[in-house]
Amino acid sequence: MYNFIFDIPTRILFGQGQLNNLHNENLPGKKALIVTSNGQSTKKYGYLARLEEQLDKAGVAHELFDKIRPNPTNHNVMDGAKLAKDTGCDFVIALGGGSVMDCSKCIALMMTNSGDIWDYSLSEKGGKKTAEKDAATIVCITTSAGTGSEVDFASVISHDDYKEKTGIFFPSMYPTLSVVDSDLMMSVPPKFTAYQGMDAFFHAAETVLNTKHHPMAEMFALKTIEYVAKYLPIAYKNGADKEARGYVALANTFAGFYMMCISLHTMEHVMGSFHDKLVHGAGLIMLSRQFFNHFIEKGAGEENFIKMAKAMGVENATSSKDFLKAFDELLASIDCSDLKMSDNGITKDELKLYPAKVHEVLGGDLDADPVHLSDKDYLDIYEKSFK
Repeated sequence: MYNFIFDIPTRILFGQGQLNNLHNENLPGKKALIVTSNGQSTKKYGYLARLEEQLDKAGVAHELFDKIRPNPTNHNVMDGAKLAKDTGCDFVIALGGGSVMDCSKCIALMMTNSGDIWDYSLSEKGGKKTAEKDAATIVCITTSAGTGSEVDFASVISHDDYKEKTGIFFPSMYPTLSVVDSDLMMSVPPKFTAYQGMDAFFHAAETVLNTKHHPMAEMFALKTIEYVAKYLPIAYKNGADKEARGYVALANTFAGFYMMCISLHTMEHVMGSFHDKLVHGAGLIMLSRQFFNHFIEKGAGEENFIKMAKAMGVENATSSKDFLKAFDELLASIDCSDLKMSDNGITKDELKLYPAKVHEVLGGDLDADPVHLSDKDYLDIYEKSFK
């Protein structure tokens, strides 16, 4: 029988309009640091004002930190933690997508621990220290459907000087409360709807292909794949479709419940280490077809590719090629078949630097691929993916 641990200590308010119920919750402090991105969407669409209204109703004071960039950095973390301490905040509320939620978790960690966030990174140049104190309490309100960060304890942070983009995670970084309200996702533009939804798809697909996966993980992953394949094209074409938005949000959360990523996520983190403006989901899409095809050509993971094809609606799937065909059709339906690395500043010549970096950053389990990937294999996948 399989052995696994399933530990999700996060209370989740899921569904349309759930943000309106936040004031009824037992919020974990007296003053919140609200963390948002350096963009304008949370203000433009009224999400920030709605959150502030909920906190006022609950009698909770609040301070705003609106400096988080896409692919957040160690500087974002330390600046946020300083503001929280200087203004007497005792917990953090993330309002945004994966970058904001990831950064908020690390801000919460550095509100209670000394030094710099990179002291706690397990990357090549990280300090690899264990946090002495639990992170401050975290509440997540997600405005995107892709990362699943609202239900896990992991974060992905970049260090531009070191060209490292890596995972930082401690159990105390689990959110105590999360709101998944698809009404907050209605304004996400089509392109980012696609990128974010495919991030959830890859969390799930990598989990199914992971040689260490088990029935609990597979259950969430296959349902994620089913919902993304069915509803992401609808949400992409019509962002106002509430049912489609709701199911993509549910897929995102399901994927976050049990995420067992393999090399694909690590390979994308390397790309993001060199190019901080690269959208994570887009980078994954650029690599994915050649990544999957590498294993298919090796005859590895056949049974699991068939399971995923069936989840995508191919009822009579009999081979991994059925998955690849369904996958190609999914990418075509969201206009993501021809994303180019070169459009994001990546040059073919720099690809030779990437395989060594795969071993220096954290993204997925390099020992759990359907077959072991050598540095030559990594480079081959990068080069075949290059456009």
